[in-house]
Amino acid sequence: MSKTDEVLTRGVEQILPSKKGLADLMRKKKITLYQGFDPSMPNLHIGNWIGIRKLAQFQKLGHKVIFLIGDFTGMIGDPTDKTTTRKKMSRKQVLKNAKDYTKQVSKTLKFSGPNAAKVLFNSEWLSKLSFEDVVELASNFTVQQILERDFFQERIKREKAIHIPELLYPLMQAYDCVQMNIDLEVGGSDQLFNMLVGRSLMKKLKNKEKYVLTIKLLEDPTGKKMGKTEGNTINLTDSAENIFGKIMALPDNLINPGIELLTDLPLDFAKNKKPLTAKRKIAFDVVKQIHGDAQAFLAQDYFDKTFHKRTPEYKTLVPNKGTLLSTAAYASGASISQTKRLLSQGAIDVNGKAIKDPLFKLKGGERIKIGKKTFVKVKK
Repeated sequence: MSKTDEVLTRGVEQILPSKKGLADLMRKKKITLYQGFDPSMPNLHIGNWIGIRKLAQFQKLGHKVIFLIGDFTGMIGDPTDKTTTRKKMSRKQVLKNAKDYTKQVSKTLKFSGPNAAKVLFNSEWLSKLSFEDVVELASNFTVQQILERDFFQERIKREKAIHIPELLYPLMQAYDCVQMNIDLEVGGSDQLFNMLVGRSLMKKLKNKEKYVLTIKLLEDPTGKKMGKTEGNTINLTDSAENIFGKIMALPDNLINPGIELLTDLPLDFAKNKKPLTAKRKIAFDVVKQIHGDAQAFLAQDYFDKTFHKRTPEYKTLVPNKGTLLSTAAYASGASISQTKRLLSQGAIDVNGKAIKDPLFKLKGGERIKIGKKTFVKVKK
């Protein structure tokens, strides 16, 4: 696989209108691409960083990257995935939030030297549009087209308000593309609607093919993306120790997505490895990229001393003769439903061996691990 093909494949959800078309264009010339970041919070997070990593991959191939700060659109807030209206922000607050954005990602995306990424603010053009300009731009779309968005339909069903600025948000993001005359927009798969509005506007106003590349989302076990809206984020401003620890705490089913989206490790890296070993490597690699080598080693050492090598404390349980394992689990504080679930998952160990049989009888002297945090010693 060529480097171009790899950039267009790894972590990519889809490319429109076609992956082949974009690959051919990239081989003919150095394209201009961007991703926009609305400063609704002062901290960029790991979900944002996935996009930053993708921009950096294009940058390393010599393509021209624009890091767009949505200081104008940030005052309104993208309504994506929101069932209620976002709180409107002042320009002062937006600019304060964006103050350190480039610093937070400067170890990943290069803002100096050859082929430096360009930093732009969309207030440079959006704040200059007259009401006549806005009406003219809006005439390129229908209300029905904008209301096609699933969450707008959901709000209508729930009789929740949809404010006019929210309807105009996709148009503003679309105008960013036109103003910067880009070839490609990069964004999370949840941004597809907004990105396609920009593709349509670019075609109408410039008769130019704008490509759209959506990135896979890093989602938690409930299907919610990792980010500030959901409150499950890992901030780029977190300490090296905190980032390492938070990644180690991620559920095992995020190991493979984490490898693909957060590292350059081989996609099959976790194969035949224990989950703890794989997550440890992911955590080290991520901290290294964000904070540097020295901080990564210190964070790993801190985790090992504080968590990984800590000797568990066993509570003593006094059973009757022939006490069932399930009964011992109840006695340790687990509910009936939790005990059933843990047993079915093989998450209860007796003397280091996973036991799934709820009728397993204890003889005395066993050491039992229930889930990840409960340790019980059965008295002889």
